[in-house]
Amino acid sequence: MNWTQGWRDDAWNELQQEWDVLVIGGGVTGAGILRQCVRAGLKAALVEAHDFAAGTSSRSSKLVHGGMRYLKNAQVRVTLESVREREYLLRQGRGLISRLGFLYPCLEGDHMPGWVFGAGLAVYDLMAGQWSHRSYDAEDMRELCPLLTTPGVRGGFRFFDAQTDDARLVLRLIRESVAAGGLALNYARVETLLKTKDGRVCGAVVRDTSGEVDRQAEVRARVVVNAAGAWADALRGYVGQKPRLRPLRGSHLVFPAGRVPLTRAVTFLHPRDGRPVFVLPWEGAVIYGTTDVDQGRDLPTDPAISAAEAEYLMEGIRHVFPALELTFADVIATFAGIRPVVDTGKANPSKESREHVIWEENGLLTVSGGKLTTFRIMARDALKAARRHLGRLPFDPDAPVLDPLPEEAEALLGKAGLPPAHSLRLLARYGVESAGFFGAAGAELDPIPGAAARWAELRWAARAEAVVHLEDLLLRRVRLGLLLPNGGLDQMNRIRQVVQPELGWDDARWQAEETAYRELWQRAYRLG
Repeated sequence: MNWTQGWRDDAWNELQQEWDVLVIGGGVTGAGILRQCVRAGLKAALVEAHDFAAGTSSRSSKLVHGGMRYLKNAQVRVTLESVREREYLLRQGRGLISRLGFLYPCLEGDHMPGWVFGAGLAVYDLMAGQWSHRSYDAEDMRELCPLLTTPGVRGGFRFFDAQTDDARLVLRLIRESVAAGGLALNYARVETLLKTKDGRVCGAVVRDTSGEVDRQAEVRARVVVNAAGAWADALRGYVGQKPRLRPLRGSHLVFPAGRVPLTRAVTFLHPRDGRPVFVLPWEGAVIYGTTDVDQGRDLPTDPAISAAEAEYLMEGIRHVFPALELTFADVIATFAGIRPVVDTGKANPSKESREHVIWEENGLLTVSGGKLTTFRIMARDALKAARRHLGRLPFDPDAPVLDPLPEEAEALLGKAGLPPAHSLRLLARYGVESAGFFGAAGAELDPIPGAAARWAELRWAARAEAVVHLEDLLLRRVRLGLLLPNGGLDQMNRIRQVVQPELGWDDARWQAEETAYRELWQRAYRLG
């Protein structure tokens, strides 16, 4: 199904049939499950109450990593799975998932001795079947990262992890699933679950929340998968289950690259409590995070950083890069995400396990916990659990999670006239749709000032990527809301010229959308 104008009407008509699997939740977990279902030949649909990746999966730290800190908490299985998945995804998602160099400065007064971190790195590398870390003295660390002007540097280490554009990863998974016969619909909220006479879940009542049409549908399925992330307990409530998750908020500050000019990531222990935090270059800006605080039971779609979190983060970055003299005036954006962590009662939220869980309760299959890096394992385990209701499946757990880039990739790279790294970035974002993207790009492959994105990305997203509201376009399809000062509002005239004709909005609709986006950005993405 093409996501051009009018596609939602077709999708709603198609939704009202019986499915093998109905996936509730359009984040990376749900997208991964949909992809595996379609690969297994199942008739599968996905519904998302807001936009694809609107929850945690557009608000992560953008890292595909093993999680060195989980070793410290003796979460060896999580780390082992994550390291192996990182290597797998680096091979699969070339250009969308990229290796990232890290520096770890050992600082005077650290809560953990440097040799302990070095030992952890050795284990980390062995898990990945490689040996890529290295130790340095203080002088070499400052040479590798001149910003490390704090007098407390005693040496450090170099190692490697990986990063991605989380929302674009979700969208590629979903688009490849749809191209292979699946159905995915955003702004389609589950109002309640359908049940058989004996109380087993057999579908859901879904309502259109786009604001364009008031409609709902009864969607029946042999298996209903709850992949709603931090919001999974709300669905579990429909089958009489008590909450089992501990929603934790992780918040970030975004700086312009010119203000924090890093060529690689830097991770260090926060001087206040010894928690690892990191500063990393991403898409033409610099992200710094993250916190780990209890969100409580109020789970907004658009959480925001608190004043206490902002102070905590600023204290840490000033400690490591004192010569930069950073202030809150340097922050161009913030973002916060809510992690779906299983509640095991730990006093310290950072000690909670990041392992995923699968619960089957009255026919509702809930998949939660876990992390971005392990989405494929979570999807595989969900499909294994569904087999008892679906019978034997022609399912290869080792099948590629992403389709290969098109065979004509080399020709497209040459036609684009861009440096290879920039062309690969675009190819990896659009995958099998790259030919359409480059064909429509024309002369709009010049970069958007202040970001790594190109104007053509805005046009293509508006034309073919299920944009319902302006926030979908600027916060998730093309990440200008995180990367540009004032959320891209200063460039709105040019943005409007590019995308309004593609979206088919009249002037009144555009003004309403721009007002709503401005209010959202100021409430949830601006440093208050």
